[in-house]
Amino acid sequence: MDTPDLDAARRLARTIVSDLAIYHQEEVEQGIVEDTLFAVMGPHIREGRRHFEERVAPELRASGLFEKALVDLLLKPNGHIASRIW
Repeated sequence: MDTPDLDAARRLARTIVSDLAIYHQEEVEQGIVEDTLFAVMGPHIREGRRHFEERVAPELRASGLFEKALVDLLLKPNGHIASRIW
């Protein structure tokens, strides 16, 4: 069963990554097309992860919530973009 802290951490991760996807949409698309997404978005992702880790309990930092949000909100919605990575 999820705890309120886990739910809040999940929401925070999703909010941060959603903001990355919105504010850096062109970079995300370019990174997917060129298979350089994590190089192009690396600084933004690191900043987002730092923001996440500063605001969640230590035991939730390694929970995989931030990484899951990256997949769910940065990669999956852009699966329609032609890329050699899929």
